[in-house]
Amino acid sequence: SLKISWAPMSEETPSPQDAPPEDAPSEDTPPPPPEAPPAVAAAPASGQLPGADKKVLAGILGIILGGFGVHKFILGYTKEGIIQIVITLVTCGFGSLVGLIEGIIYLTKSDEEFVATYVEGRKGWF
Repeated sequence: SLKISWAPMSEETPSPQDAPPEDAPSEDTPPPPPEAPPAVAAAPASGQLPGADKKVLAGILGIILGGFGVHKFILGYTKEGIIQIVITLVTCGFGSLVGLIEGIIYLTKSDEEFVATYVEGRKGWF
């Protein structure tokens, strides 16, 4: 007959050169989770797309005060807003037609198109 006995093995103390560095993960530690994708801004409770709330304001200000580039500043286009002011001054006010046209374009786009083009796509002109 075969007898099997079980006895715990003695553990050897690892020498300092065999020890893993302190900042290295141990074998018992699970790997860190993969990086989470960037958080997308949640839509407000009204169900409106983020950034779509600027469409009407930018459109109306583009029609009324387009020559001063106010609609550009509302959308965060500082450089384009300053250029709009300069164009209006240099052309003695005719540059304000650009703001009028852009205001109409803003108001005729759907919320999805507006957000995709001017909020996410950052299209500065027309």
